Amino acid sequence: MTAPYFFGYGSLVNRRTHDYGDIQPATLTGWRRVWRQTTYAPRPILTVEPCENVTITGLIAHVPNDDWAELDQREHAYDRVPVNHAIRHDLSNPADIATYTVPIDKHPASEELKPIYLSYLDVVVQGYLMEFGIEGVRAFFNTTIGWEAPIKNDRNDPIYPRHQILTPEETRLVDAELSRIDCRYLP
Repeated sequence: MTAPYFFGYGSLVNRRTHDYGDIQPATLTGWRRVWRQTTYAPRPILTVEPCENVTITGLIAHVPNDDWAELDQREHAYDRVPVNHAIRHDLSNPADIATYTVPIDKHPASEELKPIYLSYLDVVVQGYLMEFGIEGVRAFFNTTIGWEAPIKNDRNDPIYPRHQILTPEETRLVDAELSRIDCRYLP
């Protein structure tokens, strides 16, 4: 039997948001991130979808106790899908690797553009900076679509339950990347 691992590409890249073990950098080829607009949540959901010729970075981690139940509960809005065929990593042992995705038909699409919570985006970018440096942050923004959604600046009153405190440098980096890709903030 091979050990089960999952590939995280959003908040799970920030090790401060969880205590999963045996974490390793990995790349997933043929997928991109997307801010999916649904009626399920008051914000877009960061997910992945198949996309030829795109490779994204993230982390793989061992599924606690080889039991998917806890992780499935954390990611209850998502479907778990195997990605062994598309992932590269440096594990020495064989692993069954899955990721979580929200298929386009899982939740009805929202007719309005819901805002991306800055408290959530800050967590994701902080994780990418810690794991992959500034180039990793830039790659996150470049391999993610759905940036037409406005940004809700909730830093002073964070909505995201696993929010983190950013350093002034981290805050400037997030703001600079949002400016670079021409995102608009809610008034």
